[in-house]
Amino acid sequence: MIGSRVLSELERRGHDARGASRSSGTDVTDPASVAAAVAGAESVVCAVSARGVDHTLTDLARSLVAGLRGAGVGRVVVVGGAGSLEVAPGVRLVDSPGFPEEYRAEALQAADALDYFRTVEDLDWTYVSPAAEIAPGERTGSYRLGGDQLLVGADGRSHISAEDFAIAIADLAESGEKARMRVTAAW
Repeated sequence: MIGSRVLSELERRGHDARGASRSSGTDVTDPASVAAAVAGAESVVCAVSARGVDHTLTDLARSLVAGLRGAGVGRVVVVGGAGSLEVAPGVRLVDSPGFPEEYRAEALQAADALDYFRTVEDLDWTYVSPAAEIAPGERTGSYRLGGDQLLVGADGRSHISAEDFAIAIADLAESGEKARMRVTAAW
């Protein structure tokens, strides 16, 4: 849902963007496969999910970083999850009452992957968490960036369309801003 929208957004802006996925032959668990897929890139956007596979997001993060290092790519924007965002001091969304059980395992994996990225000092990485609710919708061109806390709008909701989230990802990839940080994007 996110990767294809980011690719379209980058192409819309005139970038020579290309997609890589399991279906196109890229194995993100293999650093050599990652390096081959990203060779010659100035920056990479990673929107990989752990759904339906037998490896963790931390495994993927380690492989991604090794592949980027091997290819000499110094910038990556990683699509993360909202579960590790704080809803109160020291309280993550994933640990709050009512967090959907079907997303819990992936949210915890995403939090572990973020912890790994925070140890990486030789790459300019940005880890971008979406709002609590993200779904296909309207492309408004509007979003807010925050830090480690869940962004909530005046309506009490934390939400964003996948289209506007893709704009935020593309903006961060282009600007190089927020290196070695986690940010969140929401309306």
